[in-house]
Amino acid sequence: MDINILKTFLEVHRTCHFGNAAENLFVTQATVSVRIRQLEDELGVQLFHRDRNNIQLTPAGHKFLRHAESILNVWNRARLDIHTRDEGKIPLVIGALANLWDSSLVSLLKDIKTQFPDIAIVAETVSGDSLIRRLLDQSIDLGFTCDYPQTPGLVTVESFTCELMMVSSVKGETPESAFGNGYIFVDWGSSFRNEHALLFPDIPPPDIKLGPGYIAYDYIKWNGGSAYLPESTVRDDISGKKLFLVKDAPAINRKSFAVYSGNSAQLDLVKKVIHLISRNRNED
Repeated sequence: MDINILKTFLEVHRTCHFGNAAENLFVTQATVSVRIRQLEDELGVQLFHRDRNNIQLTPAGHKFLRHAESILNVWNRARLDIHTRDEGKIPLVIGALANLWDSSLVSLLKDIKTQFPDIAIVAETVSGDSLIRRLLDQSIDLGFTCDYPQTPGLVTVESFTCELMMVSSVKGETPESAFGNGYIFVDWGSSFRNEHALLFPDIPPPDIKLGPGYIAYDYIKWNGGSAYLPESTVRDDISGKKLFLVKDAPAINRKSFAVYSGNSAQLDLVKKVIHLISRNRNED
């Protein structure tokens, strides 16, 4: 199997367009068409519905998508292992949801490099479904998620607890006024969604819903509004009176979890990192 064919399949799926996929891959559109046709011939199925400006996966294409991602991830992991070990480094691939790349996780990367200087860290932002798949195929060694996964073969431990505060660009806001004046709902995971719904059962639909918290943070600073954001993120802005705590809005604690495969080839190293996380939590 030519890895470039898999890359082409995934790029066509991502762009829904043969021409755009060709531009992104720096090949001709004819090359993209030939690669997709070759892949379909090898599999004996049609992978895409070929509408002119809206290329969509067939049912068979959806089934193949997960396998294509897995094969490419394992291939990339193999290349990483070869190159880093030739340099005397031990690769450690860490994946996390976008919302978890805050100060706690960034500090962990620094602690890992300090404690284990022979490690070569690869840090990635991944979606929840992709994180689980890649932990299972071991193209990611250690993952961080907001929700406790119920997946056989994976080991889950609590990692960090982050205090989320409702802040606003306007001084003196209450939850009632904030919800009616540019409130941004940031999805910090199912436990946050549940507690938010219990605390504020009758609020109007938010003006904006966002996944990554850093986008909400930037939006509020430039355009105004309010949202629940990590205390560590907004601390300096509150001290500098650039953002303000919303009166009577309770803090919500967001838990995160470290997840790894019980059969990981890097199990000893991962357990050392887990121990480092536990030690940091105890010190806090």
